[in-house]
Amino acid sequence: MVRGDSRPAGSWDIVQARRRKPFFPERRLFLPVILLAVGFFHSWTQAKAFNEYDLKAAFLYNFAQFVEWPPEAFESAQTHLVIGVLGEDPFGKTLDKIVQDEVVKNRKLDVQRYRRVEDIGTCHILFISQSEAGRLDQILDRLKGKNILTVGETEGFVRQGGIVRLLTDKNKNKIQLRINTEAAKAARLTISSKVLRAAELVGTEGANK
Repeated sequence: MVRGDSRPAGSWDIVQARRRKPFFPERRLFLPVILLAVGFFHSWTQAKAFNEYDLKAAFLYNFAQFVEWPPEAFESAQTHLVIGVLGEDPFGKTLDKIVQDEVVKNRKLDVQRYRRVEDIGTCHILFISQSEAGRLDQILDRLKGKNILTVGETEGFVRQGGIVRLLTDKNKNKIQLRINTEAAKAARLTISSKVLRAAELVGTEGANK
């Protein structure tokens, strides 16, 4: 928990985020909000009812900014940073709109969609859809040794070896982060302390959620 903040660690007060007004120019698509010191909220979501996958898409974009990959994760200085979606895509056009024409750490962003884990080539952030829950063990086993930040929302995701789980509590208007620090280390990824302070940190052992 961040000092001076009485909210539970790992949560985003969605109501507070929605009350803020967008102020960036047209080409700057993100509005800073409080996520225990980390986060951006896509400005056009202010004009419509809250949609959890708009917000989760914004999280994926933010991970590109707050995670460091080892040099070998990129073939060259021109290699794009790829955000992938494995299985059924819950984001629609939202994720594409968020990353359109964006550059993070001098790299352009791409969105790729995969039907099977075998189709994955270059990928740096991978959202594993709920449609893949029955195959999650096999998927994560296939991804072992790769420098990929795996993100999911299914029960037991971090226990099974996923790195980040996104949880939505609509009754409390909050999104929570759970991060498997052991899995992140195994993938040779360095997650910013700003993100870690906003998350519930767990290891593979005992991560029953």
